[in-house]
Amino acid sequence: MTAKKHAGTPLFSDQMKLADLIDINYRLLGVLSRVGIGFGFGDETVAEACAHNNVNVNTFLLICNVYTFDGYRPGPDRLQETDLRDVVKYLHSSHAYYMGVAVRNLADAISRAIAPCDEPRKRVIWSFFAQYKEELSRHFDYEENTVFPYVESVLVHKACPDFSILQYEENHSNIEEKLDDLKNIVMKYLPQECDNNDILTVLVHLYALGEDLAKHTFIEDEILVPVVNQLEHHE
Repeated sequence: MTAKKHAGTPLFSDQMKLADLIDINYRLLGVLSRVGIGFGFGDETVAEACAHNNVNVNTFLLICNVYTFDGYRPGPDRLQETDLRDVVKYLHSSHAYYMGVAVRNLADAISRAIAPCDEPRKRVIWSFFAQYKEELSRHFDYEENTVFPYVESVLVHKACPDFSILQYEENHSNIEEKLDDLKNIVMKYLPQECDNNDILTVLVHLYALGEDLAKHTFIEDEILVPVVNQLEHHE
């Protein structure tokens, strides 16, 4: 769950204890692993933990603020302090988490929830799930094979006249619609014989995945794209 960002609300700082930051928003535990910060950090501050793990502290704080405060939008100064390599590393690790952990856990939860269903209903649900998984995979493959290598080429000042980051933004696919379809089927149309706790588990996975993906997309659209676009114009 994210918090509303009101005028005067303090953002996270590099001098606060990393454990205190996690206490404010436990979902940042996932951010830690994706940027490469392991557990066992004791009483280290955010700055100390980032330094020990070779993570750009400004990039880490930017991602944490995005994940925690609704309506937070980084200004130009914040974007200039961002390390694009850490942003790409975070996005790449997120892809691996979504496909290797989140989607697998969701499939397991669906399997348990729909066990009492008749075969036609099971086929419908698995069909929606398969379509969503395929769309997610295509979305991530495009970023891994086209967008991220392009960002790397921009960082090392290698021209790529056939592509620009704005092309990516224009073709950035919406990966939320099929997730909403699956959510509605599970919530509204599973038969009464399905266990409520199993259905609840599926819905918790679906809502958590949807929220995480929305933040992921924000980082791509509002951080990656503008920073790369600025670099393109300084080539």
